[in-house]
Amino acid sequence: MANNQELNDFLKSVEARAFKRTVYAVRDDDAALDIVQDSMIRLAQSYSDRPASEWPMLFQRILSNATMDWFRRQKVRNAVVQNFSDFEVSDEDGDYDLLESLMSADGSTVESAADSVSREQILHSVEEAVADLPARQREAFLLRYWEELDVAETAAAMGCSEGSVKTHCSRAVQALAKALRARGIVL
Repeated sequence: MANNQELNDFLKSVEARAFKRTVYAVRDDDAALDIVQDSMIRLAQSYSDRPASEWPMLFQRILSNATMDWFRRQKVRNAVVQNFSDFEVSDEDGDYDLLESLMSADGSTVESAADSVSREQILHSVEEAVADLPARQREAFLLRYWEELDVAETAAAMGCSEGSVKTHCSRAVQALAKALRARGIVL
């Protein structure tokens, strides 16, 4: 049985990635923050007595379910009243720290302004391409390559077969490569 400090450490370790993944899914920073916070609360309330080794999979499943619940609520709300502000694209450059990119471990400058701008443009293009993926492909891609889950863990988190995960990931990688090549980016 884990203690509260272990739970806090776990939640801190997954917070940023969970938020980014949810923003990709719902395309709304405020809603994503609510979903992540609700998922963390659910994990703490219902599963804090479980071994710490089970938390990553439980949290991914809770987060996926909370995101699906959000989409269901939005569908019901939008059936009655169409809210056009839901279609606005938000600016996602809030987690960039200029000082981190300009200083290396020994304190010397490592990145020119042109390199920094180029890197930011490429990252923005990659984020846009990921955001444009179909929902299941995006979820599989982010779980496998962002969250670094294996195929079986991803399948369990998504509630599908391992073969489906492999198919979604393969299609996502192909779509991303094509989209980035179209923008002149070869990684």
